[in-house]
This record gives sequence, C-alpha cells and structure tokens, in this order.
Amino acid sequence: MTAPRGPNIVLILADDMGYGDFGRFNGGASRTTALDQLCDDGLTLTQHYSASPVCAPARAALLTGRYPHRTGAIDTLEARGLDRLALRERTLPETLAAAGYRTGLVGKWHNGAFDARYHPTARGFQEFTGFCGGWQDYWNWRLERGGAVCQADGRHLTDVITTEAIDFVRRHRSEPFFLHVAYNAPHFPFQAPESLIQEFAVPGRSRAVATIYAMIHQMDRGVAAIRDELAHLGLADNTMVLFSSDNGPQLGGEGAASTMRYNGGLAGAKELVHEGGIRVPMIVSWPDALPVGATSDAFVHFTDWLPTLTAVAGSKHPADVALDGIDVSQVLAGHEQESAPVRFWQWNRLHPLGHCNAAMRDGRWKLLRPALAEAMSLPAAELLLDAEVKQDPSRAAGLSRVPVPGLPVDCPPMQSLLFDLTTDPGEQHDLAAEHPGRTARMEAELAAWFEDVETDRRSIHDN
Repeated sequence: MTAPRGPNIVLILADDMGYGDFGRFNGGASRTTALDQLCDDGLTLTQHYSASPVCAPARAALLTGRYPHRTGAIDTLEARGLDRLALRERTLPETLAAAGYRTGLVGKWHNGAFDARYHPTARGFQEFTGFCGGWQDYWNWRLERGGAVCQADGRHLTDVITTEAIDFVRRHRSEPFFLHVAYNAPHFPFQAPESLIQEFAVPGRSRAVATIYAMIHQMDRGVAAIRDELAHLGLADNTMVLFSSDNGPQLGGEGAASTMRYNGGLAGAKELVHEGGIRVPMIVSWPDALPVGATSDAFVHFTDWLPTLTAVAGSKHPADVALDGIDVSQVLAGHEQESAPVRFWQWNRLHPLGHCNAAMRDGRWKLLRPALAEAMSLPAAELLLDAEVKQDPSRAAGLSRVPVPGLPVDCPPMQSLLFDLTTDPGEQHDLAAEHPGRTARMEAELAAWFEDVETDRRSIHDN
C-alpha cells in the first residue's frame, strides 16, 4: 500500500433529483442555497449523464466505470438479485482503499441487499452506515452501523445521514479518505417535517411537490453542514467534493400526489432514456486544483468517474479490468475536450431488450429507441414477491437462483427517433426521416453495443 498523493474525496449522490430541482435553475421554486454556493465555488457540468434512468444500474456504473449490463445490475429488484453488482467487478472504493484511502459509505447502497457477499463492506467500503435496499422510511428507518442495527430515534433520515457523514470526516481527518454520501432524498416516500413542507406550499403546487422541495432543502442543509465541517477541520482546500443524482426525477401522479414539476426543459423523467431521465447535475469543487465558479459543456458520463477519481488520487485500477469510462481530470481542470466519446443507454424490467428504451449519443446526435409498455412494467406477482422478501430476507437466497420470468416475446420495436441536441436539447423535433443514413448507422452501432454488453453480462457466474 502506498500513501495517496491526491485529495480527500467526498462523493455526494442525491436520489431522483433533476436539473429542475435546483433553485438556481428553477427560478427559486426550490431552495438550494448550499448547492448554489457549491456551483459558485466549483465547476458545474452542463452535459453530465447518468449511466441509467434508474437507481441500481446507475450506481453500479458509477462505482465500476463500466456499463450497468456488464456489472449484472440491470434492474432494481432486490428479491431476484437484479440489483447486484457482480462479484467479479472491482469498485472505486476497492481501488482507493488499496492506495491508502480510508473508505466509507453513508446512506443508500442498492447493489446487493440480501447476500453478505454483496454487502458494501465486501465491495471496498471499510465502513458502512446505511441501508442495503432501494429506500427507507424517513421517520421509521432501520440502518446498519458498524455491523449493528440502529432503529429510528425521532430524527429524519436525511439528518441522520448528514450526522454520520460528519462523524466519518471527524474520525478520519488525519488520513486521506473517500466518503460516499448517498442520500435517499428526494426518493419516495415523500416525507419531511411538516413545518418545512409548509414553507414550500404555495397555490398551484401539489402537496407532493411541496414535500419534495422540502426534502431537497433538508438535504441541501446537510451538504452545507458537511462542507462547513471540512472547513472547520482545515480540510476544505484539499478535499474534492462532488454532487450529483443517480437519475432524473420521478414525475407523475395526480392531484395532491402529483410529482409533476419543472425539469429544466428536458423531455422525459426517471425510467426513460430521454434527456430528462439520464442528464443529471454534477458539481465539482476542489479549491486547490479546479476552476471556481466555472461551467463546462464537456460530455461526461457516470462511467468516467472511476478512472478520473483514481487518477486524481494517484492510484491505479487493476489493468485486467476493461473500463468503459475515461479519465476526464484534464477537462475538469479547464482543458478542452478533444473529442466526446460515443455513449449508450438501455433499460427495461427483468430482461434487457435491446430495442426498448435505448439510446446512443454521438456528438450532437442522439438516437432513441422508444420504450415499449410491455417491457417497462412488472407483473403484480413480482411486486408482491419483492415486498414479501423485504419482510423475510431468508427467501432471497433461493430466488436468486430461480430463472427470472420472461418478458412477452411479441414486443416489436417502434420507429427510432433522431435528435440534434445542439439545437434541440428538449428532444422535440425528430429528424430521423431527414437523416435516414445516419439513423440506420446509429441503429446498427446501438445493436452491436447491446450485444457486446449482454454477452458480457451472460458470462457472470456468481451463483
């Protein structure tokens, strides 16, 4: 083990937060004072993309530098083990720990809920305080902490995550550390202190949106508290703080339960590979090395963060692991991006279907294969099963070895859409008919990519 040459790293991830949830971008509808200040203190990436429009696959890519399909994390279903990060994968915390960093995760994991082999402390995190599944009640929470179980004590879960993050920083202030703060906010259930909800309850706004803005404000205060502690301990200048979201916002519902709100003019939302589901905010601050108050339109993807952060830390990822991401540290430092890589996305339930909810971006052009309703919804029995296993985790061991039910085989593809994101970031004008050659070429490249990552996924032999 060698002594790290890079900064401390604090990677903060919100859950289901979109561009339009930032006060800076929505005209003050929400209140994100600390995140707005982070923009002023650091670098804001305006074309930053998640690897998936849903949680577990996105997080797997963030931690491995590889497309979600390759990692085995293809869905959010914990009972079936479809959220699991394959045991062959090597993670960012593993690499940083090997280089001398103290590694910790506070908050949400969701890359393996019921099998100890997939626990965060078996995947590179030396410390873990949080929950392994996809969500928790914000008031009636139950967390792991150092191998023990902690029960709700009257505090809101967001505040608990903040407190535990600050405790980690205090305990490891004298050594290099990597801390992943994975907030649950503003993922459902939509819960916040009533007094805070009322601050955002304005005419024409649903109860759900007022609650979501309250949850985001509470998380924003947590970001401020973490940064204040770094400053108090004299660590701020040599600490790289990153803030992003795993995917776009959850939008839908009616009446008081409606979560429909401004999403930065982007089409789509969580679950869809339209821009609104995969283009997510990223703010990076590192006073010792990065520009202050700057923005960059460089094309950066979740898979880029593992090679970037390992480079910044002066560590090396295993040479035998083929990464999909690239090191963008020079871009962060203000250098021009020489050429943006081609990127791909695909997601549906249970079994990946290459022509459903898939996309490819090549420079200014984005090809989109629309979602098929038959492949995007779960049978009621699967939802019930997932809930039952959460109540009795012992059932999961057998389920993970049972073949997952298949999708309907008669799901014909819809016509591809083609967008020029330079002039149409809202994906309103389909240009496929005007550019048939480009559309056909991109369709072929997307299909080839899908076969490649699916072949890789099928080679996983964890069970």
